[in-house]
Formats: sequence, C-alpha cells, structure tokens
Amino acid sequence: MPHRPVPAAGSAAPAAGTGRQVLRRLRGRPSALAAAGVLALLVLLAVAAPLIAQLTGQDPNAYHDELVDSARGGVPLGSFGGISADHWLGVEPGSGRDLFTRLLHGARISLLVALGATALQVLLGVTAGLTAALGHRVPGRLIGRFIGRVTDVMIALPMLVLAVALTAVVPPDFPRPLLLILVLGLLGWGGTARMVRAQTLALRGLDFVEAARLSGNGTLRIARRELLPSLAAPVITYAAIMVPSNIVGEASLSFLGVGVKPPTPSWGQMLSSAQTWFRADPAYVLLPAGLLFVTVLAFTVLGDAVRTALDPREGSRLRVGTRKERSA
Repeated sequence: MPHRPVPAAGSAAPAAGTGRQVLRRLRGRPSALAAAGVLALLVLLAVAAPLIAQLTGQDPNAYHDELVDSARGGVPLGSFGGISADHWLGVEPGSGRDLFTRLLHGARISLLVALGATALQVLLGVTAGLTAALGHRVPGRLIGRFIGRVTDVMIALPMLVLAVALTAVVPPDFPRPLLLILVLGLLGWGGTARMVRAQTLALRGLDFVEAARLSGNGTLRIARRELLPSLAAPVITYAAIMVPSNIVGEASLSFLGVGVKPPTPSWGQMLSSAQTWFRADPAYVLLPAGLLFVTVLAFTVLGDAVRTALDPREGSRLRVGTRKERSA
C-alpha cells in the first residue's frame, strides 16, 4: 500500500478558480481528458455490470467445467485463455467462470471501496483538522494539541499491517466491502487532517475571517460559512490523490486474503489466485493487473490535473523549475 503524501504544515491555501475556469483548464489538458474518459467508461461498465452479465448470459459465479482441461490441472481450453464468442476475455483457470463479467464486478468492488473510504477519510480529516485549528481558549488548545498528536500517530502507523490485523479478527459474516471502507477510512484520515489544519491556520488570520469573528459569528458558523468554501479546493485535490491509493489498498488486502471473500470477485483476489497460473495462462494475471494499473494511473493523472486547474500557480512554478533545470 503506497504511502500517502502529507502536505507541509506551512503550505498556503491555493487560489481556487471558478467552476467554469477549472473546467476550461481541464479541457485544455489532453491527458486529463483521456484520464476522465477512461474513468467514465470504467464507472459506466461497473455500474452496468449486472445488466451486461444478463445480456451476455454469463453469470460471474457460474462454473463451467467443460471449458477447462482437467487433465492439465484446469487450464482453459482454446487459445488466449479460452477466448470465444461467448467468453470475450476467456475463462478463469480451474473453474471456467467468465473472466469478462468477473472483471466488471471486481471493478464495482474496487470503486465502491475506494470512493467510500475516501469519503470517510475526508469527513474525519476535515472534522479533525478544523477542530484542531480553531481552538482559542485553554480547553480548545488542549483539544487541538491532542488531535494533532493523534494525527501524527495515525500518519506514522503502518497502515497495511493494522488493516490486515483488523480485517482478520472481524467475523466472516460481516460485509467485507463495508469492512474495507471502515478500515481504510478509519486508518487513513491523518493526512487529510494535517492538511486541513495547516490550511485553516493560514486562513483564520485573514481579514474576512477576522471580520466574521468581530461580527459576532460563532466558531461553527465561521467554519461553515467562511472556512469550508476556501478549503474546498485543497480538499478536493487531496481526495483525488487518495482514491488511487485506496484502490491499491483494497487490492492489497484482497491479495493477502483478508479483503473480499470468494465468490465475490475482486481484482486483488483474482491476482492472488492467479499466482499459480502465470505460466499456464498469462492472460489471467495480465488482465486484472492491467485494469488495476490503468485505473490507478487514470485517477493519478486526473488528480494532478485537478490540482493544477484549481491552483494554476502550482503549474507555473513547476514549468519555471523545469526550465531552470534544463538551462542549468
């Protein structure tokens, strides 16, 4: 599971443009358009996976023993993993289950867990970061320091080891996708909290926040009316970066056998079972690995484009730095 980037404590809030300006900047980046197109197609296929399974007549959990060679240990019959008119991407070794529908249903699990965990991380991180930064009196300062220390601990903890331990002790009848969302969300909010705290500390001394405080507005009203709109741009940017990390996290846990349980398909689970079939059926390894790679890459490219569109100064700084390095 990759380590999430943690923003510097003194970073300033990015200057967010209007919605139309952001969209115009995104449309001006071909890489962002390509990544958005790939993700839109993937989401559409994942949402329509049950309908596609009905239209093709392929149940993702139905076994087809006649499509595998039992004499060779369950290797799919035919070339390229058993590709045919009925099975567009072949069949799963050993069981003969349709690989195309299983990949689509695995995309549902990966996207559901990643987006759900990201939403939980953003909710907990924004709440903790605002609470830690807005304490003025003695109790507030103590609470802020306590939250800051807890945030440091959460960032320093080995997330994958804890996630494996937590998912292993939960009863097997607990819904695994919900469990993965809770585990990834509860263990991964530290970076968001630190970023929100740093941005809030930079914002709360500005004139419009001081004017709202002098007008008699309470802390909650200031946070809701003044700070949250200014925090939207960095939070959205950071959330776009966390989604691919959570996709990899779900795949890692399923690969290790503590994530989604069979017969529910998952890309990580398919990669785990494909280890023994790499030589006999390379397609069974390459297809889920390729989809995982393309999905993570598309989210990463789109997240970088969103960051630059929300803060054009960042893109300008990167271009200036690159020119300086080349000239040197």
